[in-house]
Amino acid sequence: MTNNAQEKAKLYWACRRGMLELDLLLLPFVENAYDNLSDSERSVFVQLLALEDPTLYQWFIARLEPEDLAIRALVEKIIAYARRSAL
Repeated sequence: MTNNAQEKAKLYWACRRGMLELDLLLLPFVENAYDNLSDSERSVFVQLLALEDPTLYQWFIARLEPEDLAIRALVEKIIAYARRSAL
């Protein structure tokens, strides 16, 4: 298994959350869009996965916005990807 494949396998596992709603957003994103992220966005994605589920959920349903601009941009990218995929 290559380093990239190992990295994605770890990320895939980290995307399996305690909330189905988050699984439905994060798993397809890491499978299909992660490879298109820049190195800095990949780093932010790892930071995002370290956060608590309730925080992520509030961001993804747009009740709250992340204060960190890089995290906010990635959250918006994940939401946009989910919307495009649902069409």
